[in-house]
Amino acid sequence: MTYYIEFAGRLFLVENVPARVDVEAGEQHFSPETVERLQQAVWERCRPVRTIETPIYEYAALV
Repeated sequence: MTYYIEFAGRLFLVENVPARVDVEAGEQHFSPETVERLQQAVWERCRPVRTIETPIYEYAALV
């Protein structure tokens, strides 16, 4: 799965994160340990494997 985190006004994505799957509901969840590790990586500004430009839209401006 892809994990999304917003920090210091910036959006960070981490791809291919292992997730737990609720067999009954089909929902996917991250373990607390995994989330902690992901957040630490972002806070420490680990070097990304690539960077993408992402447009942002405000819903009210679209209607």
